[in-house]
Amino acid sequence: MRQAWTGVGTALITPFTRDGAVDDAAVRRLARRQIEAGVHFLVPCGTTGETPTLSDAEKRRVVELVVEEAAGRVPVLAGAGGYDTREVAHAAKEMEKAGATGLLSVTPYYNKPTPEGLFQHFSAVADATRLPIVLYNVPGRTGCNMDAATIARLATIPHVVGVKEASGNIQQMAEVVRAVPPDFLVLSGDDAITVPLMAIGGRGIVSVASNEIPAEMVEMVEAAERDGQLEPGGTIIEATAGNTGLGLALVAAAKGYRAAIVQPPERARVDQPPRRLALLAKHCHHLNAKPATQLLGRLVHL
Repeated sequence: MRQAWTGVGTALITPFTRDGAVDDAAVRRLARRQIEAGVHFLVPCGTTGETPTLSDAEKRRVVELVVEEAAGRVPVLAGAGGYDTREVAHAAKEMEKAGATGLLSVTPYYNKPTPEGLFQHFSAVADATRLPIVLYNVPGRTGCNMDAATIARLATIPHVVGVKEASGNIQQMAEVVRAVPPDFLVLSGDDAITVPLMAIGGRGIVSVASNEIPAEMVEMVEAAERDGQLEPGGTIIEATAGNTGLGLALVAAAKGYRAAIVQPPERARVDQPPRRLALLAKHCHHLNAKPATQLLGRLVHL
């Protein structure tokens, strides 16, 4: 049985009618399509769902609709984040009442809290709910970065079970994986870095692309799992050119993996991904590209 909050979770968009109201029927259709495509969990009312534009009543309604459509087939990780700790704690309670089975909580934005401030903030949110909480680190949007030491400390808070890591920094992600307990989930918050993160211990993706291509994202992630990329000794392939690939190879080698980087054609600049990443499979050196990597190459270009 799959562990909750692993694999592919779709950060659902929020459909609206032409007059700006939440489109209840479209919310249901979207959730149903994701489930039928094999997505492992649903994430309504994240920032992809334009949560800052929704009223409290609309947020709760969206989650209720998704929970009803899921009907226990997949878990529902509802967004509950912001920079007002009391408001976030209240939102956590509301999402729990709406039937969510977990919470995704972004770091406070704009006011740039200290590591101690982050610990106190998320401690208060955790005290307000019985639901498991997945933290969300996206410094490019919030102006606040949770480093590995801070995430490791936050992992000691009861029912803080994971982090959606969207820093874009593969070195930091590797440090997080190394710093947290083995049962603490590290999820990619960036579709393009899903396979590299899983190669060093990540457990899946909270995906935006899966709104459009859910089955393909599921295929990619499950291929990564089947390929044994979570086990030392497995071959790791990085499907994007530049520093990310080099960083992954170095980290992987240090952890005892056999690492290889897929190179673009010789004339392509290393810091510029080729136009069609799917073609990378034709330019691999001394290895056979794995299915997960081939899929990543196709998806990143979409």
